[in-house]
Amino acid sequence: MAIPRQLPNTITIVRILCAPVFLWMLLADAGADGALRWWAAVLFIVAIATDGIDGYLARRYRIVTDLGKLLDPIADKVLTGLAFVGLSILGELPWLVTIVVLVRELGITVHRLMVAGDHVVAAAWMGKLKTVAQAVALSLALLPLWTVFGDGIHVVNAVAMWIAVLLTVASGIDYVITAIRGARRDRSAS
Repeated sequence: MAIPRQLPNTITIVRILCAPVFLWMLLADAGADGALRWWAAVLFIVAIATDGIDGYLARRYRIVTDLGKLLDPIADKVLTGLAFVGLSILGELPWLVTIVVLVRELGITVHRLMVAGDHVVAAAWMGKLKTVAQAVALSLALLPLWTVFGDGIHVVNAVAMWIAVLLTVASGIDYVITAIRGARRDRSAS
């Protein structure tokens, strides 16, 4: 079965376009635990879950592109970044957490864009693990599960969020170390 060559990139672009819709839904009713909150969480979960679909299709049908390698992590960062910002606007997540995450994400994105002319930096395993941890933590924080399970779910949410933040920092450090080693190797080779 042949699939359109641009399908994985189209899925990635749709994920990016879903991000502002998700944020609007999250903030539209000031974070009330009603239908918009649930739909915002569902949209986030579906959009972040398609990260695996576009990557799978690109690898499975051998249509991996440099544009896809560049856009895919940007789509993740836009979705998760807006989720962190939205939760902080609602007062459900400390701004310090959001700032730490955004500084890491923006710094790495800017670096990727700066070196894109020379080579595309694909996501490393630790970065992928960080993205999964962020997706899980944000999904738990976005879903108003306290209306179903009670306030005890906040402990689960906090633990998941701290795991995601620690992996965010650790993967950022790993990225910087890898980039420095790569730059040294390139200088030695030339």
